[in-house]
Amino acid sequence: MTEHSLWRFSRAFFRAINERQIDDIAELIDDEVEWAIYGPIDMFPFLGARLGKAAVLEVIRQIAENFRVHRFDRETVMLGVDTAASMLRFTFTALDSDKPVALRLAHFAQFKAGRLSRLRVLLDSFDLVEQALGRPIHLPRMALA
Repeated sequence: MTEHSLWRFSRAFFRAINERQIDDIAELIDDEVEWAIYGPIDMFPFLGARLGKAAVLEVIRQIAENFRVHRFDRETVMLGVDTAASMLRFTFTALDSDKPVALRLAHFAQFKAGRLSRLRVLLDSFDLVEQALGRPIHLPRMALA
């Protein structure tokens, strides 16, 4: 039995961020990859949708320039032959402020010939924004109803 593509991609992603080993992950990304991380684009410009390997590698470079990942825990993982979905909890440091941040996310990935061909990530963006701002967000009473 061969190793699932998710495990290779996860290790390469971690190295790309923390060790700036972008070449390692480049070989695991399809040339026509569809990539989207849904979150507050105004605060984190590397979020959003991208198409193609070059655009995705640029996003990974931007993440690496801003954060250092300390650990990630998989809460739930579901694997198909060429698909993967999981709930993850990341702990990282924002390099500009040396501020620790915890982030919960869900991701849905598709692979083609062992390469990432499609990725969708949903962030717990409310909690992320509160941590980035360093204070709670107080919503109007109408938003809480």
